[in-house]
Amino acid sequence: MRFRNRLALPLLLTAAIGGLVAPPAQAHPARDVEVTAPSLYPEGVAWDPTRQSYLVGSVRFGTVAIVQRDKTVRTLVSDPAMVSIFGISVDAARGRLLVTYADLGLGERSGPATVNRQSGLGIFDLRTGQRISLVDLAGGAGEHAANDVAVDARGNAYVTDTVGDALLRVDPRGRITARVTHPDFAAPGFGVNGIVWHPDGFVLTVVYSTGRVFKVDMDSGRVDEVKLDQPLLGGDGLVLRRDGSLVSVTNSLGAAGVNGVRVLTSGDHWRTARQSPVTPWTGGAPTTAAAGPFGTAVLTGHLEALTTGDTSARTFTLRRF
Repeated sequence: MRFRNRLALPLLLTAAIGGLVAPPAQAHPARDVEVTAPSLYPEGVAWDPTRQSYLVGSVRFGTVAIVQRDKTVRTLVSDPAMVSIFGISVDAARGRLLVTYADLGLGERSGPATVNRQSGLGIFDLRTGQRISLVDLAGGAGEHAANDVAVDARGNAYVTDTVGDALLRVDPRGRITARVTHPDFAAPGFGVNGIVWHPDGFVLTVVYSTGRVFKVDMDSGRVDEVKLDQPLLGGDGLVLRRDGSLVSVTNSLGAAGVNGVRVLTSGDHWRTARQSPVTPWTGGAPTTAAAGPFGTAVLTGHLEALTTGDTSARTFTLRRF
């Protein structure tokens, strides 16, 4: 998400979300899990199959933490170069953790030199949390803020720049190999937000402030709008499930959306899509979701409080959807 007068507002929200602690082998995870993590304010989440746990990123501290079985967190990544962590993706095949980092004015290390200027992809060793590389995605002049990230089977990363209105592709060696822009990515508030890689060779992304969904070929740069019966206003995190359906998390953090979750399906290769009725979300604004072995987990990190300067939250919530 983004506000056009973003430098005047100690900003904001985006999206990306997370989930539940993995239970013992045959147990069924609780529908609601409250995780103790004082002032963490997570926005992004991913399932880590190597640990059988979820990982969450911190908007306030710029760290990545492991959600442990006792419903607490343990820091995995702490790199002072990153102000806030937003999107998270696990590349287990290559032993990598990929995160997007930026400064929307909400982090402890936020400052005039980095607000809406810092924008990058952090690549870390999944086991140790040690830095492999930081890829600068700011692209020179203008405002930028990397938001969400998805990874394909070859290890290419796809990143949304919600302030710079662009999609970028980064290869496994850390090189930017594609950058796609389009007039319809621009919005009065935050732009392109959640993103998923589709195994048929394209990405799907949603524009937060307008609720429009796009199918993008990163090789050719072709951008096609997915026709919906109604826009996904406040569209934040996206999750592509194994059955081909798309889970969409929406919120009212910076747009006239509803705090809720819905499922999109398409029978024509995402030229059009049908939406299920929205499932309302209580207890705060959800930001994103992650698919794990027990279903889809939706994260509520209480970012609505952080945007007002309230740093007193001691927990965040993970709920099965």
